[in-house]
Amino acid sequence: MHPHPVEVKPETRNHKGFFVQQASYKFMGIDQSGWALICIDDASCHYVDPDNLEGIEAPVPS
Repeated sequence: MHPHPVEVKPETRNHKGFFVQQASYKFMGIDQSGWALICIDDASCHYVDPDNLEGIEAPVPS
């Protein structure tokens, strides 16, 4: 999967409970525990609930 741009909804928190800055992020994928990995640049990434992302396409069941 290639990274594509997504936005976070207001009041989004990361997996540690801290608020995530509202900005455009690159969606990197969803890990085995269900968290979405998003990155604002090569050094700053967050795990967030995929339901708090805008612009992400729902996976198609195979």
